[in-house]
Amino acid sequence: MSQERRYSFEFFPTKTEAGHEKLMTVARQLATYNPDFFSCTYGAGGSTRDRTLNTVLQLDGDVNVPTAPHLSCVGDSKEELRSLLQQYQNSGIRRIVALRGDLPSGMGMASGELRYANELVEFIRAETGDHFHIEVAAYPEVHPQARSFEDDLANFVRKAKAGANSAITQYFFSADCYFYFVERVRKLGVDLPIVPGIMPITNYSKLARFSDACGAEIPRWIRKQLEAYGDDLQSIQGFGEQVVSEMCERLLEGGAPGLHFYTLNQAEPSLAIWNNLKLPR
Repeated sequence: MSQERRYSFEFFPTKTEAGHEKLMTVARQLATYNPDFFSCTYGAGGSTRDRTLNTVLQLDGDVNVPTAPHLSCVGDSKEELRSLLQQYQNSGIRRIVALRGDLPSGMGMASGELRYANELVEFIRAETGDHFHIEVAAYPEVHPQARSFEDDLANFVRKAKAGANSAITQYFFSADCYFYFVERVRKLGVDLPIVPGIMPITNYSKLARFSDACGAEIPRWIRKQLEAYGDDLQSIQGFGEQVVSEMCERLLEGGAPGLHFYTLNQAEPSLAIWNNLKLPR
């Protein structure tokens, strides 16, 4: 696809065979749009380690779209991480999303030999050299556990300097916060591509709960309009598609190097935005 911009879709590994079959059907549909890559998440504390591995290998091999596994260091030993890296490397995987990761429910403090994402990036580089293109996370609206915006910027710079190639942001609904984050990062000497993470709006109550938990701000005017629709899912989805499409258009016009869609294992919401933007297929 285009060398100037890259487009990608994210999935999460499912718990049931029926869910997995649906995921693969969605992936095959999205593959016809020729994305640059898929990514697959990794549960808190490595709780989906095997399912993530199997899903990644199937997406990369059977669906034939380059697939990037998420890899987190919380709860995993260096030996466990080394084993996973070797499996991915031997299977021809060339991209990894390196994250600190979430603590499993009930764990009060981090476990594992590596505590922060920059340490994981350094570990991957030490173990595998330049084999992997390493993605890291960016938080335009500040990581929910960061002490301040300045501290969060410093954390991002550490990840970049540890050897990251590019970044994917947490989702947001204000293009201004993305542009401000990129501006601040550039002034700190980091020039790696920062791709906006895009969350389609399909269900307000679920979106509100998820956003409150991960620190993603839903602007008040969007909240009020979504609340006004009540249980009218068709209106919620129509409004959400319009709002997110317009934001994506502004992001691309403002120089964003691509888009990364959080699909929630669904094709239609992301493709509606894709088609509204008339992205290359």
